[in-house]
Amino acid sequence: MTGNAEGMGGGERDRGTEGEAVGGGQSAPRTVAVLAAGGKNGAIVARALLARGFGVRAIVRSADRAGGVPAGADLVVAPDPAGQAEGCAGADSVVSCAPADASIALLDALRPPYPHLVLLGSTRRYTRFPDQRARGVLALEERFGALGSPGVLLYPTMIYGAEGENNVQRIARLARLGVVPLPAGGRSLIQPVHTTDLAAAIVAAVERRVSSPHPIVIAGPEPVPYASFVKAVARAVGRSVRIIPVPLAVAQALGAILSAVPGLPRVRQAEIRRLVEDKAFDIGPARALLGFSPMRLEEGLALTFPRSSAT
Repeated sequence: MTGNAEGMGGGERDRGTEGEAVGGGQSAPRTVAVLAAGGKNGAIVARALLARGFGVRAIVRSADRAGGVPAGADLVVAPDPAGQAEGCAGADSVVSCAPADASIALLDALRPPYPHLVLLGSTRRYTRFPDQRARGVLALEERFGALGSPGVLLYPTMIYGAEGENNVQRIARLARLGVVPLPAGGRSLIQPVHTTDLAAAIVAAVERRVSSPHPIVIAGPEPVPYASFVKAVARAVGRSVRIIPVPLAVAQALGAILSAVPGLPRVRQAEIRRLVEDKAFDIGPARALLGFSPMRLEEGLALTFPRSSAT
């Protein structure tokens, strides 16, 4: 499966109705409200914005989610959408690193004049399988389009590299087994993106005040077969694995068994099913509008597993 963001080519600052990056004489926004700023990726985004000189208003749902908020950000604890919208008041831009349903609730609570918005969806939106998360992202698309606010939807692929993430970390744990069964031998394509590259794309969208009616995909520089991805993760942690091709039904049965074994990661059936579809995307629009230049998978894995890579 290949997803794309049609009509988003070109790198001009003035994009007209197809996509607009407002620049030139306008100064960059100075205050950015970040929803879910205490989360794995939200905290990295907040730190990246602070490093670029923005004032950051870090919005979290509860005090126990404030631990990840970086020093220097103004903390706002707001458990409900109305309070979160109040926390966004006066901000030049609002970045939502929250799930689609929480972003929709925030949009419903905002009142005009609306700020510039940078919202995160997911390339899961392009799956051909029935998927609740994909439906949520589609609903976010619809609500954002109806709002009429300046801003953009960014759709990352699999994100890795954040502390506590469970994408490459699960594969690293599975690598201890020495063998990894994959449907069709892992021929399907994947294009993961490192969390710092995602943060850089978000910062660029804020700095350039990018506005577009089309989602912009944020992914790694090129797709790789899933089997190659698994082997690259294994190498990054100092192991080698053998890929065993199995039918999808067998992979799902093995996933259910392995998920019940203490010490091994849980793998949902829907995730196993999606292993048979390609997740390869055109990042030309991100390069053009955001100056996006993602790191290679090997570089990202070296950052994710620094001790293992040094041995």
